[in-house]
Amino acid sequence: MSDSAFSRRIVQNLLDTDFYKLSMMQAVLHNYPNAEVEWEFRCRNEEDLRAYLDPLREQIEQLAELSFAAQDLAFLERIPFFKPDFIRFLGLFRFNPRYVELGVENEELFLRLKGPWLHVILFEVPLLAIISEVRNRHRHPGTTLTMVRERLQEKFDWLRKEASAQELAGFKMADFGTRRRFSYPVQEAVVRDLRDGFPGHFVGTSNVHLARELGVKPLGTMAHEWLMAHQQLGPRLIDSQAAALDAWVREYRGQLGIALTDCITMEAFLADFDLYFAKLFDGLRHDSGDPLEWAEKAIRHYEHLGIDPLTKTLVFSDGLNLPRALEIYRALRERIDVSFGIGTHFTCDVPGVQPMNIVLKMTACNGHPVAKISDAPGKTQCKDENFLHYLKHVFKVPG
Repeated sequence: MSDSAFSRRIVQNLLDTDFYKLSMMQAVLHNYPNAEVEWEFRCRNEEDLRAYLDPLREQIEQLAELSFAAQDLAFLERIPFFKPDFIRFLGLFRFNPRYVELGVENEELFLRLKGPWLHVILFEVPLLAIISEVRNRHRHPGTTLTMVRERLQEKFDWLRKEASAQELAGFKMADFGTRRRFSYPVQEAVVRDLRDGFPGHFVGTSNVHLARELGVKPLGTMAHEWLMAHQQLGPRLIDSQAAALDAWVREYRGQLGIALTDCITMEAFLADFDLYFAKLFDGLRHDSGDPLEWAEKAIRHYEHLGIDPLTKTLVFSDGLNLPRALEIYRALRERIDVSFGIGTHFTCDVPGVQPMNIVLKMTACNGHPVAKISDAPGKTQCKDENFLHYLKHVFKVPG
């Protein structure tokens, strides 16, 4: 078996994506099949990616060759909340590269998506994985899986030395590393070693293909795009978050019950997260801002509503590493259930490699701007300053 960190194909098949893309895709099919969206790529660490334009174009064209195989659809059919009409739709689905615009603008690489939400939604994760791996192939061609697995073993050793088995009894972690992985073979090796090295603590992966291949649980619910799109999907802007949560509840009837809180800030989210939603959703996901401050707000909110926080789960997924996850776990484990989705720290922690900070975010829905404000200023994203100011005004966000 080759020890190279690279394989011939970057994206293995259409299941080589994050689980929440499929859960949102079904909800889009059933609720907003005609919605039109726009997305835009951003490299937060401002790395010059222009040299990779040709191999990126080649890889994007190869996406059009992919389809859901019979075994892929059979795997999804066994997941009880995926409906037969959605499975049939996936059987017909193909990537259409005409929805992708790639080139050079203002001396930097640009990547935009524009088209029907239902047909654009699956592009995000594979495109980011392609950009990351194309760059890594050029900059770090000698990387081996042995290097990756040795680094991961060091983390295992650190965790076992730092905390006893008794203390770690409730510690739960998952792989959330598809979009910024060093490469597919690296993510596969990492998930395999997590599965074998930490049974009982490793609870699954966001990558559906790897979940099927390695016999672990696929994990994920919703992403920012679900809440952002609702800013332009019909209700008053002030009602957009509640509308997004309500549509999710109607689609999944109590399943997939982790809600994302930082599309407009935690305070704005909690103002909409009333007793109805707090009882219907199993918990909340953190993706920006100070995690312990955020957790305190969540716990106080549950207590204010008369809900025992120990019956709810907080999922942390913002740039985590094992030391930070252990710190959060120790602070909260007796107050509320916690779980950790760890990405780059697992799938792109390679000696000598500086991971990229790349995102591909929705910028418009049905021809009008949408925004993500979040709980960290650097993560705010909106192309229209007037809409951003209006959104902040409506939801009483400072600044």
